[in-house]
Amino acid sequence: MTAVPTPPFPLPLEAYHQSAQAGLGRILLDRIQAEPVNLAATLIFLLAIIHTFMAGRIRHWSHDVEARYQRTRKEEGRPAEVGEDGEPVERSFFGQILHFFGEVEAIFGIWAVVLAVVIVGCKGLDTAINYLGHSVNYTEAMFVVVVMAMAATRPVLDLVESLMQRVASLGKGSPGAWWLATLIIAPVLGSFITEPAAMTIAALLLAKKFYALKPSPRLMYATLGLLFVNISVGGTFTHFAAPPILMVAGPWHWGLAHMAANFGWKAGVGIVVATLLYYWAFRAEFAVMKPVRGDDEKDPRERVPFWVVATHLAFLGFAVWAAHYPAIFVGAFLFFIAFTQATAHHQTPINLASPVLVGFFLAGLVVHGGLQGWWIEPVLSSLNEPSLFLGSTGLTAFNDNAAITYLATLVPGFSEGFKYAVVAGAVTGGGLTVIANAPNPAGQAILAKYFPGGISPGGLLAGALVPTAIVGACFWWL
Repeated sequence: MTAVPTPPFPLPLEAYHQSAQAGLGRILLDRIQAEPVNLAATLIFLLAIIHTFMAGRIRHWSHDVEARYQRTRKEEGRPAEVGEDGEPVERSFFGQILHFFGEVEAIFGIWAVVLAVVIVGCKGLDTAINYLGHSVNYTEAMFVVVVMAMAATRPVLDLVESLMQRVASLGKGSPGAWWLATLIIAPVLGSFITEPAAMTIAALLLAKKFYALKPSPRLMYATLGLLFVNISVGGTFTHFAAPPILMVAGPWHWGLAHMAANFGWKAGVGIVVATLLYYWAFRAEFAVMKPVRGDDEKDPRERVPFWVVATHLAFLGFAVWAAHYPAIFVGAFLFFIAFTQATAHHQTPINLASPVLVGFFLAGLVVHGGLQGWWIEPVLSSLNEPSLFLGSTGLTAFNDNAAITYLATLVPGFSEGFKYAVVAGAVTGGGLTVIANAPNPAGQAILAKYFPGGISPGGLLAGALVPTAIVGACFWWL
């Protein structure tokens, strides 16, 4: 007997045979009937999104559980032992589990396990292994880990900080001047050193020069939303640095000149206008801010030699060049680690905790995102240009904008106007949520400690709405 070939999973979009006159509801219903796992995968994805909005509350519960546990130990005459960092050595198991479930970077990975169980139950183990191990592309997640680690090193940060210092000195080095310099210049750098690297550098500088001053919660969330939006659109000056642009540059033959002429300058206008507007809105608070004590004093550390800085930049540039080849950029990263060990007196220790967590977040996101094309593609196809722009902006809040633009390349017959609308909308909405743009988890991981109880998704959304509207208007009307 001839073996019956196993249908591909997920079904390619062209495998769905439907009438061109069918309505959106009929199309979605037919696709669910053709592949019931579609509905299950989207419901799990929806639950993961809801989970991200509950992360702060779950972390609060974990703190309560841990406090009760330590209080009980003390009442029983078993005082908590503390480690070198001053934290208790013995912790509540249930409290730590709750804390893990409250980590935004872990949520999509947690629900990916649920998704894997569903696929195994419905399709079998071989199908699950083939999808998770072969169909899903983890290159971007791996690349973000490497570029975050490289960008957060002392030589790179010192170089960027010195450049920012020159700009901030025009405003006498005040916190407001640093804020303006970081939020305008760093996002544009994302078009050349990649958005994840720009996000890492900007978040670290904001942490040191701004968030350490304990601004009001409104200004904290306004800054976070503005940062995420500016980084999302700041990568559109080139065709090789922003994930949503990378997805379409090849299939649609968009080069450097096309991006600069159609997207880059508009993004630049939007970044400047939105940042200046927020600065004006919070000008009274900026006026009373004082630099961190000792911040203006000369750094007592030995200056990093130029050849060390140049080598770091060369490694970073090579990683960007090899962004599509994991074996190459991971190998380069190993050589990079060896170099940092050899020049340890000019380095700070490489912290891989945040980059790995962000990579895990993105890996979980692409696992879920790969099964959402069945509904995203017909939704995009059913819209006109203005609706497509707004729809792409809104959908980006619930899925990585690179996934939106990638799925757009699968829609046949897209005109240049439709292509522009979907890409402009995707980058415009990249700051609305932490899952909207690949570098956002990196910024959240660095800045979360400044937000009591963790970063609220609602607070982030509120902070990002105004700059999102401004850059959206620039892309649509300029």
